Amino acid sequence: MIPQILSIAGSDSGGGAGIQADIKSIQANGGFALTVVTSVTAQNTQAVIDARDLPLDLIDAQFRAVYDDFDIAAVKTGMLATSAVVLTVARLLKERAVERLVVDPVMVSKSGYRLLQEDAVETLRGELLPLAYLVTPNRQEAEILAGMEIRGGGDAREAGLRILESGCRAVLIKGGHFDSEQSTDYLVTAGGVREYVGMRIDTKNTHGTGCTYSAALATWLGRGAGLEEAVDRSKEYVTEAIRHALAIGHGHGPTDHFYFLRDKESRQ
Repeated sequence: MIPQILSIAGSDSGGGAGIQADIKSIQANGGFALTVVTSVTAQNTQAVIDARDLPLDLIDAQFRAVYDDFDIAAVKTGMLATSAVVLTVARLLKERAVERLVVDPVMVSKSGYRLLQEDAVETLRGELLPLAYLVTPNRQEAEILAGMEIRGGGDAREAGLRILESGCRAVLIKGGHFDSEQSTDYLVTAGGVREYVGMRIDTKNTHGTGCTYSAALATWLGRGAGLEEAVDRSKEYVTEAIRHALAIGHGHGPTDHFYFLRDKESRQ
């Protein structure tokens, strides 16, 4: 049976990030995508123009609808804009005792639009992170969650250990925002730290990479992969999706979630 993977996140009208990216990434990595939309954003490759949060009872109803009918193998969360939304989602996840939970702590868009209110950060840290199997912050998000500046690998390891104290089982600090020749991610668990070194691709078209990566991770975990294998496969996938990024729109274009289909067509 195909693994059914749930994304709880905001909608991106530009199609490159959020729920739209999650659906593409889940399907591309061998899962069937289910969704709970938390917010609707008006955005494109250049900016988030506006956003509206859905009513809490509708978020609740969406969650119950999918859980009452589908056999969900893993869940990922993305944009949860307010403390009230975080609390609602955390309560629902606790009720279902979700084990394979990937938390992408989305805070600010690439264009600088705040996607998580400042007063919701503590709620996220205190209520959602303890439920997570894996937390996937970028550099800036990790700095906020850990309460420290991150300048390199040693700092990333220390930040990961601090975030682990929230109660999550693992932290993957992504290296895309580091000033280094390679893009190195740091997987921090109670057992130690493993580095995942990847090529840094020279492109501005990286819209939605965090969403894409976390959705792939949830999918591979839902397919039964161990944590290290899930990171291996997901990093390889997101690297190639960036390598084949689409120069569409007038800002930061999206990754190509189905690059392998176009590669196959070009060989025929």
